[in-house]
Amino acid sequence: MASQIVIDDAAIQLNGISALNKALGHTGALRFITLIHKEPTDYVEISRRLYETQTVSDIFDRAKKRWKQTKH
Repeated sequence: MASQIVIDDAAIQLNGISALNKALGHTGALRFITLIHKEPTDYVEISRRLYETQTVSDIFDRAKKRWKQTKH
């Protein structure tokens, strides 16, 4: 029998949100969560955890790049 790694609920939530973010983008991920989860959600906490390893400059550069891509 293979051993299973036990992941706590917070890690599962964070990994799931990260996967949604990659697949759907930030707005799509939040829309998806809203559609399936009608209880209040702490989006500030979610955002804090998603962006905790990034600098403001990283976030700004990515937003600027996407802005340029959508303008064309």
